[in-house]
Amino acid sequence: MSEIGDIIQGKCLAFGDRVIELNDYLLEQAANAKPHYTIVKGKRVYEKPIPVHLQAVSNLCNQLLRAGTSIGANNAEATNAISKADFKSKSFIALKEARESLYWIDLLHRNGYLDDKQYNSLYSDCEELVKILVARCKKINQELNGKE
Repeated sequence: MSEIGDIIQGKCLAFGDRVIELNDYLLEQAANAKPHYTIVKGKRVYEKPIPVHLQAVSNLCNQLLRAGTSIGANNAEATNAISKADFKSKSFIALKEARESLYWIDLLHRNGYLDDKQYNSLYSDCEELVKILVARCKKINQELNGKE
């Protein structure tokens, strides 16, 4: 891998680490939140078998976990591509996953699972990856179209 490739992969790995840590943190917070129940004749009666707050945060976290960790996996595949076309394909998939991650980060923030500080930090890290991958994808397109 080139020096630039190593730097990009390092950023992808660091972002993946953050996504994994966030996933664990948010699920722990949701699991420790008070469950929704009422007391009927001295017994707890749960409104739903899986509390709603766990359903939503679990699904959102899973989506971000999949997209956020896929960026680095696709970038690693791109660096070991068997052709320029394969390199282009994997690079564009990494970019798509980074953009999808931005969406899930936005959704987690809009729904109160991320505070402003968490959101701004994570979003800016992901946005940096998007910019790097956009530049790479533009360069690949120029090279493949003979416009170096």
